[in-house]
Amino acid sequence: MEKILDIRHLSKSFGTHEVLRDINFSVNRGEVVCIIGSSGSGKSTLLRCVNLLEKPNGGEILYKGENILDDNHDIYEYRTKLGMVFQQFNLFNNHNVLNNCIVGQMKVLKGSKEESENIAMKYLNVVGMDQYINAKPKQLSGGQKQRVAIARALSMEPDVMLFDEPTSALDPEMVGEVLKVMKELAETGLTMLVVTHEMEFAREVADRVVFMDRGIIAEEGSPEQIFNNPVKERTREFLRRIL
Repeated sequence: MEKILDIRHLSKSFGTHEVLRDINFSVNRGEVVCIIGSSGSGKSTLLRCVNLLEKPNGGEILYKGENILDDNHDIYEYRTKLGMVFQQFNLFNNHNVLNNCIVGQMKVLKGSKEESENIAMKYLNVVGMDQYINAKPKQLSGGQKQRVAIARALSMEPDVMLFDEPTSALDPEMVGEVLKVMKELAETGLTMLVVTHEMEFAREVADRVVFMDRGIIAEEGSPEQIFNNPVKERTREFLRRIL
């Protein structure tokens, strides 16, 4: 199996507060890895370190075998290989849906307008938002905004999609539509690293589940193992509380 991402001994502190301690895990091509854990366990910080929105204090992030934290690495080039979907959508409010999905392609990937539009339409169709290309974000529901955000990230045709609690800002009735899209994407073989508190999604869709607790990876395994037969007491306690 090809390792796309390999995280080794990663650490991150904010001042004296150590948020991540000696994190080690990898993501293989075509794999869906879900990161679970209580608030404040370091899940989102880990994701933000992976795409270098936060700079780690130590360790290595290997992308296709090369440490992207080396000084000679082009982090902008690396970032184009990672699609990121945030809790709060982060759409450009002054752009319509279509422009939201082509602006990155044209500016960063230097794609032509026509080619960028074709790619954007393909992914807006995938997420069921191709009827809304002229709408501005303020005209959309939360679930629709998040589906556009997913299409925008996919339009960059990244190697890995990162999702940071993509349903946590949504009303309950909109959560399903976003999880359905994510599930369909997982079935296409897309490589996905997902921070989530949707346990049913993690159980059903993940190839591997990583349980984080107080800045460390406390346990990692198949959904079957983590949910049905966790080894660590902390994992059992967390699941008892949340399920």
